[in-house]
Amino acid sequence: MENVHLVPEEEEDDLYTGYNDYNPTFDGEDLHNDEGFQQAVRTSHGRRPPMTAKYPGTAIGGRPIGTAYGEDSCQGRKGEGLQESRIPVGTAMGRPMTGAVQDGAARPMTAVRAAGYSSSIARGSVFDPLGQAKGPAPPLETRNEDTPEEKIKILEKKVNDLIEESCLAHARGDLQLSLEKAKEAGRKERALVRQREQTGTADHINLDLTYSVLFNLANQYANNDMYTEALNTYQVIVKNKMFSNAGRLKVNMANIYFKQKNYTKAIKFYRMALDQISNAHNAMRIKIMQNIGVVFIHMGQYSDAITSFEYIMSESPNIKTGFNLILCYYAIGDRERMKKAFQKLICVPLGIDDDDKYIPPNDDPHANMVIEAIKNDKLHQMERERKALAEKYIMTSAKLIAPAIESSFAAGFDWCVDMVKGSQYVELANDLEINKAITYLRQRDFKQAVETLKMFEKKDSRVKSAAATNLSFLYFLEKDYDQADRYAELAMSADRYNPAALVNKGNTEFVKEDYEKAAEFYKEALHNDSSCTEALYNLGLTYKRLGRLEEALDCFLKLHAILRNSAQVMYQLANLYEMLEDPHQAIEWLMQLTSVTPTDAQVLAKLGDLYDNEGDKSQAFQYYYESYRYFPSNISVIEWLGAYYIDTQFCEKAIQYFERATLIQPTQVKWQLMVASCYRRSGNYQKALETYKDIHRKFPENVECLRFLVRLCTDMGLKEVQDYATKLKKVEKMKEIREQRVRSGRDSSARGRREGSAGSGSSSSPINTPPLRASDSGQSNHGTSAKGERLSVKLKTLPGSNEPYEASTQQEIDASYVDPLGPQMQRPKTAARKRTEEDEFADEELGDDLLPE
Repeated sequence: MENVHLVPEEEEDDLYTGYNDYNPTFDGEDLHNDEGFQQAVRTSHGRRPPMTAKYPGTAIGGRPIGTAYGEDSCQGRKGEGLQESRIPVGTAMGRPMTGAVQDGAARPMTAVRAAGYSSSIARGSVFDPLGQAKGPAPPLETRNEDTPEEKIKILEKKVNDLIEESCLAHARGDLQLSLEKAKEAGRKERALVRQREQTGTADHINLDLTYSVLFNLANQYANNDMYTEALNTYQVIVKNKMFSNAGRLKVNMANIYFKQKNYTKAIKFYRMALDQISNAHNAMRIKIMQNIGVVFIHMGQYSDAITSFEYIMSESPNIKTGFNLILCYYAIGDRERMKKAFQKLICVPLGIDDDDKYIPPNDDPHANMVIEAIKNDKLHQMERERKALAEKYIMTSAKLIAPAIESSFAAGFDWCVDMVKGSQYVELANDLEINKAITYLRQRDFKQAVETLKMFEKKDSRVKSAAATNLSFLYFLEKDYDQADRYAELAMSADRYNPAALVNKGNTEFVKEDYEKAAEFYKEALHNDSSCTEALYNLGLTYKRLGRLEEALDCFLKLHAILRNSAQVMYQLANLYEMLEDPHQAIEWLMQLTSVTPTDAQVLAKLGDLYDNEGDKSQAFQYYYESYRYFPSNISVIEWLGAYYIDTQFCEKAIQYFERATLIQPTQVKWQLMVASCYRRSGNYQKALETYKDIHRKFPENVECLRFLVRLCTDMGLKEVQDYATKLKKVEKMKEIREQRVRSGRDSSARGRREGSAGSGSSSSPINTPPLRASDSGQSNHGTSAKGERLSVKLKTLPGSNEPYEASTQQEIDASYVDPLGPQMQRPKTAARKRTEEDEFADEELGDDLLPE
């Protein structure tokens, strides 16, 4: 205790005491005069190892321990015991030895050696306190994978990897692979459980892994429409009390029952899931209630569905639930509640920012860059989608309930427009007005539709352009091309970038046959909207009229890349290849057309005509016969089939076709003559004679019929031959007189024209050109140049030996029919967006898609 120095109480608060005290031990100014220090520096005097081996005991045992520069003064004397000298030996500097007594007080020795210093270090060694000179550390011991615990860990990792692979395969759309991976994960997990049971570690089974495996397997079963297996797997999870919150999976089971149309069980499981979900998860409960309402709608229980939807609208209103509630009220015919539900629907908050947020407020470049960055980000896209969905539901609801909530649909639309104007969807009011006009169009009330659309002439540019476009469309359909042109100009002035307005303007120029100008408008429409298929189609028709067939072909090939299954485009391509004298490509496109419209009789007839021109009679017969089967009233097809059977010496089969032609054209004597000729060729002279007599009763002045009657009666030795011969002479004489009168009339008219031209000093004589038939007017290629042009089919009657009515030059029988795509194809298409999908391609139907994009 004598070496313990207590601090006085008055100095307890002074933490810096003693810092200014001077210790002479650290005085290095006189070291060069210290002989001991200089001796130690020059020699190894101070590095002698301590002589401790000859003294027993510890460092505290009583022997003196010197410092690096001191010597121990302990000496043994002969005949005497060991004695210690406690006199310390100081260094030349006066530094006290370790363990020496200083100022009469013994300093305690320390057993801790300073880091990096050793009294027994070898001479010439390097200072290496961290032991880096020993080389790198030995490698870690390899893990022994043969232990049961390591095997279990590896197996667990494999199961997790399989679950992940199954989920990734489902995300790629490979449902079969995802199911296989889920099954394999299930097998591995069962093997893992068995291994734990064998090793006696069943208490450490990973329940989360088991739950993940079963849940993923059930999901993959459901995705592959294996509903029974999915339900069984979900039952395994739900019945296991060790899985927490497994009752929520009853929602998935209810969804499967809904897909199976087992609505009763779906309701049961939805309600069971609802009971197991606490009120803290309100969003989940709302979704389940919405599903319950949808199931009730499918069951036709609208009152129960209304109860669910009304609860949702009172707790957490949303657009879909409000729309479904309106549908239920409409189904039960509750007019007042429909109005209230519509008012609730337009008051549902969307939770999105206004578009003003994305308008640059000033000229700050940094702020503008931020606005440009967020203008098209994922969040803004989601906001736009949510707003578009809300507008769609509101528009559909208004169009649905407008005729039901008031005495007339016009009054209902007006009520809906008034409600919308006072809501956050005020811009939808104009669209509702346009839909009102379209409803008038569907009711064939064109006057009211036009009046409604004319109300928008003084509105803003967007609405004015849309209304003017529809008015131009209407007047174009009514063939009032001046008004159509006027409103097309108005639509263009309101919005020059409106492609529908430009298409309508091009259409008006097309009907004026100003094809170059029409093409310019179509090109401008395509420049503003490259997906405007109407402009591209009409541009192809325009090039076709201008004779620029290669450019027209390029337009329709581009259009075919957009509209892969458009029958109109395929027909135009086939027709263009035919005009370019490439029948093989024309046949190829028509074959594709038959895959889209396999029952179009005119397309099949066109294929038969092309094969006939190529000389392939068997293929031509096949397609003509299919055409006749679908449409047995086409005269040209009937004529070709009858001539084919006569050519192949099957006159009996040709009779049925000519008899049908007789039914279609009873005033045409040539079909009845062909029937009689077929009877005569087949050797049935009696039937032929009866047929000729019947023809003579209907057409008593027909020379060919009388000639055949004379010949048949002569060959058969009948007495009526003289009567028929007399009638034949009279008819021939009357025919000669008639022809003389016609020739004299022509001669007198020609002389009068010559005299008139001579009196006027003209030296040229007019040439009286007889009118050309359709087959003589440059359209004798047996094809249709476009929709609306007529097709001429020339089939020669087969000559017979010594037959009076066939002895003259081979006659051509002309039969014209409308081409496969009807009389409206060549007219340019209007700006309507939808087309009908019938086999006969009419104009676009009027609908909501009249609005420009």
